[in-house]
Amino acid sequence: MAEFAELSGISRPTVSKYFNDPGSVRKSIRLRIERALAKYDYRPNLFAVNLNRKRPKIIGVIVPDTSDMFYSEMVRHIERRCAQDGYFVLVLSSRGDALHEARSVETLLSLKIAGAIIAPLGAYTDATRMETLRAHIPVVYLDSSLQDGSPFVGTDNEQSIGLITDYLCRTGTPPSFFEMPAVNHNAAERSNAYVQAMERLGFQPEIITVVGKPDWRFEEIAYAEALRVIDGAGFPTSTVLCANDRIAVGVMAAAFQRGLKVGREADCRLRVAGHDDQPYSRFGCPPLTTVAQDFFRLGNLGVELLLAQVEGEEPSQGQQQLRLEAQLMMRASA
Repeated sequence: MAEFAELSGISRPTVSKYFNDPGSVRKSIRLRIERALAKYDYRPNLFAVNLNRKRPKIIGVIVPDTSDMFYSEMVRHIERRCAQDGYFVLVLSSRGDALHEARSVETLLSLKIAGAIIAPLGAYTDATRMETLRAHIPVVYLDSSLQDGSPFVGTDNEQSIGLITDYLCRTGTPPSFFEMPAVNHNAAERSNAYVQAMERLGFQPEIITVVGKPDWRFEEIAYAEALRVIDGAGFPTSTVLCANDRIAVGVMAAAFQRGLKVGREADCRLRVAGHDDQPYSRFGCPPLTTVAQDFFRLGNLGVELLLAQVEGEEPSQGQQQLRLEAQLMMRASA
């Protein structure tokens, strides 16, 4: 920046002021700077500028899997919301692995950032390392909590699973529940919520358990397990509620492979429902009945809760643990 200031004939403080807010310098000076930028092709180093700031403008984000459309949608809303407040987002993936999650946390510790939004792996998370990060910067957990009272924004699994279980029981045979691998605390929360809802409605819970180590290949795992069930004794009921939409995709693929028509028409042999309402869920064949998590509000509230802490505000207990209600999306699959 010093070299650029000398070449352009404009003081470095003025150039720095322009990069912080172009509208803060006079129009004539702004035009001179912009002509010089075009001539010398200068771009400030974002990370170098950040190191020189008293208040960094970078937010770190760690998600388990950037290829998962649920998390990519969440990141999209986080980036949009951060940009409104002048923050840059650095996204890291834990790849669904505790070691990679720990390395991602170490990466954030090595940088000068304002705070972090993290979707943790839960039981497999290195709690000590997370506490170290929280001692250095504000942290908000998203989607899956560490169940330690830390600031958290997610969906109320008891409400969402209860909502769709009630719908399925009212409109056809009571559902069996197809679990997701135990990759985070959502897995157990949704399974427990299903059992509670079925018992409240006076029906016997039927759970299809996914065995093996935690694995994020949900579609592949559900497809293989559903084929095993279909080729064996079959599903306990003709309605299957899946722990998430990706599990539902695998189940419906297995049903198609074995010639079982999915839907709520008279000639259909299986109803399938999911949880999340990922962006592709309404475009399946048939479109997936599910409960929609509010991606917009989850992303917005996560950023707002974090930036409030960055600004030095201490959230109340009610503001720290935010669980949002989901909305029922009735489509052709159930």
